[in-house]
Amino acid sequence: MERTIDFTGEELRTLFGQNDKYLEKIEKELNVSIVNRNGALKISGEESDVSSAASLMRQIITSVGKEDDLEEQKVDYALTLAKENNGEDITVLDKEVICHTVSGKPIKPKTLGQKEYVEAMKKNMVVFGIGPAGTGKTYLAMALAITAFKNNEVNKIILTRPAIEAGEKLGFLPGDLQSKVDPYLRPLYDALYQIMGAEGFQKNMEKGLIEVAPLAYMRGRTLDDAYIILDEAQNTTPAQMKMFLTRIGFGSKVVITGDSTQKDLPKDVTSGLDVAIKILNKIDGIAVCNLTSKDVVRHPLVQKIVKAYETYEEKISRKNKNQRK
Repeated sequence: MERTIDFTGEELRTLFGQNDKYLEKIEKELNVSIVNRNGALKISGEESDVSSAASLMRQIITSVGKEDDLEEQKVDYALTLAKENNGEDITVLDKEVICHTVSGKPIKPKTLGQKEYVEAMKKNMVVFGIGPAGTGKTYLAMALAITAFKNNEVNKIILTRPAIEAGEKLGFLPGDLQSKVDPYLRPLYDALYQIMGAEGFQKNMEKGLIEVAPLAYMRGRTLDDAYIILDEAQNTTPAQMKMFLTRIGFGSKVVITGDSTQKDLPKDVTSGLDVAIKILNKIDGIAVCNLTSKDVVRHPLVQKIVKAYETYEEKISRKNKNQRK
């Protein structure tokens, strides 16, 4: 089957990508041949594949809109949805912008999993965001926290994570207490700078309206009218998680993010995140969102790495179960 679609010169440049890399990717993944005839694209292949390719290219052009560049992640994700053929498309992701970075770049969900995660954070008082690295768990939570703060929905933003070495023994770090804990909190600072700007962050930090602190600092406090994000929650103990969850006050929102496959706890210590999800997942007002390798929005190679580890870990898990039998 053959089908011809007309695009403008600018749309073709966007769709093809540098050195035609996006066009080649679409041809390979959907098993079609695409030829440019003076702005008219002739798509050849099996009927279903041609229909998928034509629909996908229209979706991509519609979703790019006023953006200057088409990101490879968007093309890869559109291809994933096209191959799954479940009726979903990427245009639904462009209807909602959470906020803008200090440079003016819009922050919005880039996958359907992220969209569900954002909707859950808006509707529920407590949300667990579980998934591998690069799925935007913390970044999207930060964007919503800053938006709520700017809209006067909360009076304070509190960002925390357990101070646990990621497989390294760092010894006695030099400097005062803040200098010792800052390396653990650096990813949170980086996201704040990007969304709020260094000057805006410093000003609100000095006023005490934004607080970035290790989890241990939460003990003994009650946090009202605050947006609280607990990052790297897989590294909490059950006692720490219970302590944190019982800090929640009136008018507060809580987002707890973590990756159950990247624990840095001693082998004999149970993760507080795993325990909390088992205990709390059926309580109204608490939502659990599970993001997967399909929701990774970093470099495409990261998605492949995450998927490879998932496959390996599933294989080891099956092997251990069979040995126990």
